[in-house]
Amino acid sequence: MDDRRRGVPGTDRVLADPRVAAAVERLGHELVVRTVREVAQRARDGLIEPADVVAETVAALPGSASGLRPVVNATGVLLHTNLGRAPLSRAAREALQVAAGTTDVELDLDSGDRGARGASAMGALLEAVPSAEAAHVVNNGAAALALAATALAAGREIVLARGEMVEIGDGFRIPDLLTSTGARLREVGTTNRVRLDDYRHALSAETGFVLKIHPSNFVISGFTAEVPVGELRDLGVAVVADIGSGLLRPDPVLPGEPDAASALADGADLVIASGDKLLGGPQCGLLLGRAEIVHRLRRHPLARALRVDKLTLAALEATVRGPRPPVTSALHRTGLPERAAALADSLAAAGIPAEAVGTEATVGGGGAPGVVLPSAAVALPGRFAKQLRLGDPPVMARLGRNRCLLDLFAIEPDDDEPVRRAVLAAH
Repeated sequence: MDDRRRGVPGTDRVLADPRVAAAVERLGHELVVRTVREVAQRARDGLIEPADVVAETVAALPGSASGLRPVVNATGVLLHTNLGRAPLSRAAREALQVAAGTTDVELDLDSGDRGARGASAMGALLEAVPSAEAAHVVNNGAAALALAATALAAGREIVLARGEMVEIGDGFRIPDLLTSTGARLREVGTTNRVRLDDYRHALSAETGFVLKIHPSNFVISGFTAEVPVGELRDLGVAVVADIGSGLLRPDPVLPGEPDAASALADGADLVIASGDKLLGGPQCGLLLGRAEIVHRLRRHPLARALRVDKLTLAALEATVRGPRPPVTSALHRTGLPERAAALADSLAAAGIPAEAVGTEATVGGGGAPGVVLPSAAVALPGRFAKQLRLGDPPVMARLGRNRCLLDLFAIEPDDDEPVRRAVLAAH
């Protein structure tokens, strides 16, 4: 055995180092041991010095046991699906910490008996949308629609406008989702125009409900016509409104975006929405409406398969009851041009070619299609885009005209300095 191999420290010796021992507590024994052995093999192969095994092991260990990494969203897309859509508020993150332990998620502490699951989260939703008689939560918006179709229309017909039979992303289509539940679809109208009589003539004893879907990821303009919920309410059958992006109440920044309170006030019997979009909370599907209908959904066998966990319930309640989540703050934020100018000036002073430019941001995530939101960005040479993605933390920018644009729309003001340091590190 040569001197190099003899000088490589054994696994137990490396594990005894305080830095490595602390990593075991954080990451688990198996992951750390595997890393130690991989680094030791590099030393045996002559790729590193034996004396550097401990330091190289510490450097090679991940920051956490999860493979997920925090990424700065500088794309100008507020709800970026590839980045997990809505970032949670500080209140929601703190609620997750509490919920991670044992909690009273399904316990009545006063009596000691089983309690209603997630009662406080449902209460928060009903406080936020008083026109809803009852609320239920499942694991995403598509699950909410599937539950409604199964409980209310399996073996029957769902009447919906042809122009609202949308694809919701990654190849998943609303018609396929609905028919998978055993319901049949009765399409009415044409792609661009539908009238109240089209719905009325399609109704029969086989009708389960009328479905109104907000086409939240595209816009049809020109020679168009649709029937609002307020006119569908008089058809004599249940009206289900899938509003998509999850506004609970109207927002003046997005005047064309439907919201749960308005849809219920207009006569919808059930409203379906996502929790991780404009609401700014965790991924989940919200069902709000008439108590009789929501109870049927809650007691359906499929509801058990779609049940959310205590972490989702905690984060959802904190989002609804707590301070404005980051998504709402971003929509109403001011001072973006000034922030971009300050960041560009700081980078230019460090010798980096940076320029503040005006940009247009979007909501994204299947919300507010066609809505342009004024924003500002720092423009850098295009080569920075990949370097920033591979940095620590990764910064996801967008490319435009061979320039790397750091759009500030979705970035909190406190994160401007970390972004500046990331650019300096990538230079």
